[in-house]
Amino acid sequence: MALNSINTNSGALIALQNLNATNAELQVTQQRINTGKKVGTAKDNGAIWAMAKNQSATASSLNSVKDSLQRGQSTIDVALAAGDAITDLLGKMKEKVLAASDTSLNTASFNALQADFNSLRDQISKAATNAKFNGSSVADSTTQKLTFLANTDGSAFTVKVQDLTLTGLGLSATYSFTSAADAKTKLADIDKAIGTATNKLAALGTSSTGLDTQLTFVGKLQDSLEAGVGNLVDADLAKESAKLQSLQTKQQLGVQALSIANSSSSSILSLFR
Repeated sequence: MALNSINTNSGALIALQNLNATNAELQVTQQRINTGKKVGTAKDNGAIWAMAKNQSATASSLNSVKDSLQRGQSTIDVALAAGDAITDLLGKMKEKVLAASDTSLNTASFNALQADFNSLRDQISKAATNAKFNGSSVADSTTQKLTFLANTDGSAFTVKVQDLTLTGLGLSATYSFTSAADAKTKLADIDKAIGTATNKLAALGTSSTGLDTQLTFVGKLQDSLEAGVGNLVDADLAKESAKLQSLQTKQQLGVQALSIANSSSSSILSLFR
């Protein structure tokens, strides 16, 4: 057996290099298992890390888009609730004006119907004015349209305001009748107002459906982005677990190999006995 120099034990150096390489691999594997990520920092893989960070930022910013679209939904829902109440009030107004057109009524009955009609009219104004969510309304004439975020590039989803006030329905704050004959002429106006209200509510319903569709799309887009980021940076824990056991065994063998290599040079002492 050839004896190594006591100054340079090449076998031990090779064993030490292999052991250090195994320890480095083991450290990486343990880090992946601890963090659950194969790319946790820029030094792991700069290109993948940068790509993942950009996609994560996009996915995170979609939360703001979802919040905006949900505010839009709530704003329209409030307007639709007010619209339902307004159409009911218009139906009751039609009942009152039709009953008041009966020429056989006495003055007391006519005046009672007129008072009820006026009260219903005033309730329409209140319903339209109070149909606000977070200070915004799509049921009055304070604005022509409202815009909500549609995507991370700042593009907007526009909802056209549907004026459900008395003016928007073709009536007025003083709209009423003074006689049975006058009441009869008001039937056409009320019918037209009912038609206008239902058409505007239908338009709001279409806008609400559009918001629902966009919100669903944004949710799916966010899920896809997050899954994509996971594919880029997440570690395969089953694979890393198997690799960990392999490296631990390899480490133990490396320690033994280094021990054997270090002890081989001690055999030179036998020459001095």
